[in-house]
Amino acid sequence: MTESPKFALVTGAGSGIGRAAALGLIEAGYTVVLVGRRLEPLQQTAAAAIAPERAFAWGTDVTQPEAVAALFERVRSEFGRLDLLFNNAGIGAPAVPIAELSFEQWRAVMAVNLDASFLCAQAAFKLMQSQSPRGGRIINNGSISAHAPRPNSAPYTASKHAITGLTKALALDGRAHDIACGQLDIGNALTEMALPMTVGVAQANGSIAAEATMDVAHAASALLYMAGLPLSANVQFMTVMATKMPFVGRG
Repeated sequence: MTESPKFALVTGAGSGIGRAAALGLIEAGYTVVLVGRRLEPLQQTAAAAIAPERAFAWGTDVTQPEAVAALFERVRSEFGRLDLLFNNAGIGAPAVPIAELSFEQWRAVMAVNLDASFLCAQAAFKLMQSQSPRGGRIINNGSISAHAPRPNSAPYTASKHAITGLTKALALDGRAHDIACGQLDIGNALTEMALPMTVGVAQANGSIAAEATMDVAHAASALLYMAGLPLSANVQFMTVMATKMPFVGRG
């Protein structure tokens, strides 16, 4: 018997972890909707796929409820179902002391990192619980900041702690609908955003130091493992990180 096609949606798919995850899912046989605010980077991701005909670049502002509703209605209309949502889109605020942080900077981070994750998860729930066969999987990109902050990172760190709460709530509420939810916490995957770590970033003791990084492909591999499980099994939380990054320990 031929295995049924699987459909995934990845937010923030135009670069970094989102791009690596989307390309990995396509290579694994998924049809993937690539979502982000800017269409051009999404199209570049699609062009890099091993099977570009299974990559769909749909520009969407996932911080806007109406845009998210339209996005998932389009998924339902064109594909009939959704098997996997990777809530990956995220931004940070400037690394300034909290006394200098504007409310607008705080709200911008919350809108992308938390509000968008909620909106997409809510829309995915509506689709997954009504499709046949019902159910699906949601994976939230949590970050190591979901466990420990970097200096001057209050908005990002708060948003990622909130994602952990959202993950737990979704995992609980999803049981009745065969919807599994887990969280992938990634540390120092070498993307454009992480390049400064190879030169030097602020440490908890006030020093500036370069940090170890890992190939972003390892983050994608972790996601593929989580996504490949049957719905009867779930990785609730997984941390994949550069072995020598200064996360475990004191300093």
